[in-house]
Amino acid sequence: MSEQTTPSATAGDYAERYGLALLPVFGTPQKVLARGEGVHVWDTEGTQYLDLLAGIAVNALGHAHPALLSAISKQAETLGHVSNFFASAPQIELAEKLLELAQAPPGSGVFFANSGSEANEAAFKIARRTGRPRILALSSSFHGRTMGALALTSKEAYRAPFEPLPGGVEFLEAGDEQALADALAPGDVAAVFAEPIQGEAGVRPLSPEYLRALRRLTREHGTLLILDEVQTGVGRTGHWFAHQATEDLQPDVMTLAKGLGGGFPIGAVISYGPAVHDLLQSGQHGTTFGGNPLASAAGLAVLGTILEDDLLAHVRSVGAQFTSEVAALDHPLIDGVRGAGLLLGIALRAPLAKEVAAAALAAGFIVNAPDESTLRLAPPLIITDQQLATFTAALPGLLDAVRESAAAATAPISDGEN
Repeated sequence: MSEQTTPSATAGDYAERYGLALLPVFGTPQKVLARGEGVHVWDTEGTQYLDLLAGIAVNALGHAHPALLSAISKQAETLGHVSNFFASAPQIELAEKLLELAQAPPGSGVFFANSGSEANEAAFKIARRTGRPRILALSSSFHGRTMGALALTSKEAYRAPFEPLPGGVEFLEAGDEQALADALAPGDVAAVFAEPIQGEAGVRPLSPEYLRALRRLTREHGTLLILDEVQTGVGRTGHWFAHQATEDLQPDVMTLAKGLGGGFPIGAVISYGPAVHDLLQSGQHGTTFGGNPLASAAGLAVLGTILEDDLLAHVRSVGAQFTSEVAALDHPLIDGVRGAGLLLGIALRAPLAKEVAAAALAAGFIVNAPDESTLRLAPPLIITDQQLATFTAALPGLLDAVRESAAAATAPISDGEN
């Protein structure tokens, strides 16, 4: 009897199976990816892509990094999961390392979760424990999709289908210092949530002046400053945490996730100082998987590799070089580059970002469009100048092709008369 072989599934097969098996919350996937190595991934058809998004700022060390693989494998051989009735050495060591890197004072502490949304949920509950009724968030904010994190997220399209959301949240115009001062004046605000760089809003940094005003005014009114560094933390901007680029700026609470596990799910909340440490008491919050030994080992491997390979300096250098090279293109569609380190947004002068991202994918580059006029890049921290330069070289052609296509689509159709 001859051996029977089953044909490998095609991209179309996977797309059909995806539609039948998964809820439609993400729409139709652009590709089905099969493997990754370093800064590249391959789809099921064997096509290679330069990954300039890193799972949206998650794969800090790229794909299949030896240090991360070794740490997870070694930990899995000894202890994979325990309930939080028990502790593990990796959990404690990771908390200690995060407190050190955050330059947190004595009396600070860490809570581990599984995602950025969960970290922000915990921070929301910390704010509630102050007893004050109001919480402030900023215009164009994004803090997650769970109900508490969604209540802090300003985009109406995300919020409306799920209202009523947890109450007491008000939104301020980001960058408006007077509006902030007026909102804090009554003295009944529990916390202000802010992202140092608003990634989902199109990679829009808060100015150092506004960040300092946030710290000064919240301190004056006894209000917690909670910085969401889910996208900006763990070396992404060339500092361990983006707010550290602003001198003498220390929050009361910071939330982390994404790059911390290098692809393994983990989130974290850091409270600064004894005044915040005990706001959440025993039994008032918890998690089944948060801080499990595997996730903690992954986090330690990521932080250790960033330290050992001096990736913070590398990120600053590579990001500055890329920004300079994009500016030198002097392309009529490019309106500058926003962001810091390797969290960058290429601003376009026309609402063509989604079309350019699609053209980039077809050309072998993974980027995304957080809004209609911004291309976002958040590649692995290990990417080189030379690898980024391949995208820079391709960018003018991508922009020209999309612009010509858009012009053709909007050109008037001749009726054939003279």
